[in-house]
Amino acid sequence: MVGGETGAGSIGTVSMLPSEADVLAALRGVIDPELGADIVELGMAQRATIGSDGQVVVTVALTTAGCPLKAQLRREIEARIEGLPGVTGATIDWTEMTAEQKARAMDAARLHARSNAGPNRVPSGARVLAIASGKGGVGKSSVTANLAAALADRGFAVGVIDADIWGFSIPRMLGIEGRLEAQLDEEGERRIVPHSIPVGSGRLDVVSMGLLVDDETDALMWRGLVLNRAVQHFLEDVAWAGDLDYVVVDMPPGTGDVQMGLARMLPQSEMIVVTTPAVGAQRVATRAVTMARKSHLHVLGVIENMSAFTCSHGERHALFGEGGGEALAAEAGVPFIGGIPLEPAVSHGGDTGAPIALGDGAAAAAFGSIIDRLVDELAPPVAMAGCSARMLDAAIAALDALEA
Repeated sequence: MVGGETGAGSIGTVSMLPSEADVLAALRGVIDPELGADIVELGMAQRATIGSDGQVVVTVALTTAGCPLKAQLRREIEARIEGLPGVTGATIDWTEMTAEQKARAMDAARLHARSNAGPNRVPSGARVLAIASGKGGVGKSSVTANLAAALADRGFAVGVIDADIWGFSIPRMLGIEGRLEAQLDEEGERRIVPHSIPVGSGRLDVVSMGLLVDDETDALMWRGLVLNRAVQHFLEDVAWAGDLDYVVVDMPPGTGDVQMGLARMLPQSEMIVVTTPAVGAQRVATRAVTMARKSHLHVLGVIENMSAFTCSHGERHALFGEGGGEALAAEAGVPFIGGIPLEPAVSHGGDTGAPIALGDGAAAAAFGSIIDRLVDELAPPVAMAGCSARMLDAAIAALDALEA
C-alpha cells in the first residue's frame, strides 16, 4: 500500500465535525498486532487534519516502510475514523519512524506489556529477585542457589524458579532429586506441586526442568518461544504457596526471549546482576542492566562472584582481575551488594547439594553479608517493608530488652 489511500465514507454535508483529539482518541482502538499497544500510545498516529468537507487526513508512521501489517492497519484506521460523526472519508499519509521515534515506540510497548501482564500464581506478597548475568560461566546459578538457601536459613519461605531451561542446575546445587508431581487444586485444576525442603527455620519450594526430565543429562533442543512457554508454566501452573516471602529466579544467561518474557509475565521482578571481576564479563553484564531497564525492571544491584582466592598461607590472588563488579555498579548507578571470594568449597557445595552459604568460611560470610543487606535494606520482605512494621519490631525489641 502507498500513501494517499482513501476509504469510502458517508455522503452529505454534516455541520458537526470531529476535532483532531476526537480522531486520535478513536485511533486508540487500533492495536499494533506485533507491539501489543495502540498506535497513539506508540507514537505511530502522529497528527490528523479535518477538512471542512469532512475529509480526514491522518499521518501514520510505521516502524519500517515495508511493514507486512500495513494493509491490516489501514483497514482498521479507516474503519475507526469513518465511524466518527461528520466524517466523509479517511486518507492515510504513511511515513517511517526515525531511529529516535522507534526507540520511544519500543519503550512504550515494553511499558504497556508490563502494565498488562497476564495472571500468574506467584503470590503478590512475595519479593521476586531475578538473578541474571550477561554471559554464562560467571557462577550465576551458584549465587542463586546460595542466596535462596541463605534466605530460607533465616526463616523465610522461598520459592525458587530455575528459569535456565537449557542449563538447569538448581536441583543438583540444592541436593534435590525426584520428579515434580501434579495434583488437583480446590478449583479442580491440575497444578504442579513444587519440591519443598526445609532449610534452617525456613523452607525452599523449587521448580526446575531438571525435576521434569528423566535424566539431568538430557539435552533440551528447544527454540526461544518454547523456552518462554516453559517459564510461563512455572508461573501459571505451579501451586505456589501463598506464604512465600521471596521468589528467587535463576535466569538464563544473556538477554533473550526468556528474559523479555519474564519481564512481561512477572513485572514485579527486581534484578540482581552477577559478574566476575574480569573487564570482559563486566562489559557483557552491562547488557543485562540495559535489558532490565528497557523492560522497566528495577535493578537492585550487582554481585561480584569469584572475587579473589586466598591460599592457605594467607596470600590473596586476584585470578580474574579486580574491580569489575564495583565498576559495573558505578556505571549503572546501582548498589554494589557484595563480592563472593573464589573458594573450592563453593564449587564442592554445588556439586554435592550442600550450599556453602549454610556452612563456614569466607564465602559463607560473604553470602551472609549480602543477605543482611538484601533483607535489611535493598529488598526487605514485603510484609516487613513498611515503616509501621519496622517501628513495631523496634518497639517489641525495646520492651524485650527492658524485661531482660
